Amino acid sequence: RQLLAASGVPTPAYRLVANAADVEDSAREIGLPAVVKPAVGSGSVGVRLCRTADEVVEHTNYLLGGQHIWRSAPRILVEEFAQGPYYTAEIMGNEVIGIGTGDFGRPPHFVCRGFTYPALLTDDEHERIANVSLSCLRALGLGWGPTNVELRWTKRGPVVIEVNPRLAGTPFPQLVRLAYGVDLITAHIKLAIGEEWNLRKRPSHIAAARHLVADRDGTLDWIGGDRQAAAVSGVAEVKFYVEPKTPIVRKGDYRDCMGHVIAASSSLSRTEAILQRAVDLIGWSITPFPTIDEQNQCAAPHLPD
Repeated sequence: RQLLAASGVPTPAYRLVANAADVEDSAREIGLPAVVKPAVGSGSVGVRLCRTADEVVEHTNYLLGGQHIWRSAPRILVEEFAQGPYYTAEIMGNEVIGIGTGDFGRPPHFVCRGFTYPALLTDDEHERIANVSLSCLRALGLGWGPTNVELRWTKRGPVVIEVNPRLAGTPFPQLVRLAYGVDLITAHIKLAIGEEWNLRKRPSHIAAARHLVADRDGTLDWIGGDRQAAAVSGVAEVKFYVEPKTPIVRKGDYRDCMGHVIAASSSLSRTEAILQRAVDLIGWSITPFPTIDEQNQCAAPHLPD
């Protein structure tokens, strides 16, 4: 954040703090709603949009109370809520390969529902996002291999949320390959072993992914329909992350996702229709965990009449 700001890259206002009192003060200075999250982490783990001072206190106590796994001494970022459409730029070396967009579930959490490549942008919007993303590389001394930059388009234009000096995780490489004809994983391997990579783009498809997000806590009885969904014309991949009898405990982060479907076609409307048809063929059943009263009843000894 400091290096980006020093180079003039637009980022959210933020404070880095280590105790509850400073979190409250920082949220008050930045203004509510504010994003409160760990300074270290990924996948939206521990990230929450706090709309009131009480929510700030509650989430801070959660993060500092040992319920979050820290890799170092607890540090919390309090950030301005950058409101606007989400975009992600995939870069190899100093070349922007593609820009996609994503959507998230309802606040206060940031559970991703899906992604689309390429994002529907004007030439000016594409250029501004690409320029800001490349500015991040210069500010941070990056430029070797893959970089993933996440942004929000706010009233100020593109604002940088994250800069990741690595390939983005599933399903990003698959979407980039389908949309642009560039295999980022193979290109990265070739770079690492000293071979020449191929970044020649062949844009031809609109690729999109839909995550399968758990709708309740409980035990996963069954999940199915993947074969039928995969057989739909235009579907590129159907993948489940969980198996039956898995306990489902929603956390408000990437762990709420039970799988994904990827589709591609020559138009956005067709790709979205393919995705919807495939997702409609997938189903699951989650039995809620027993309540305390139910557990007590099961544990009580049966007495003869």
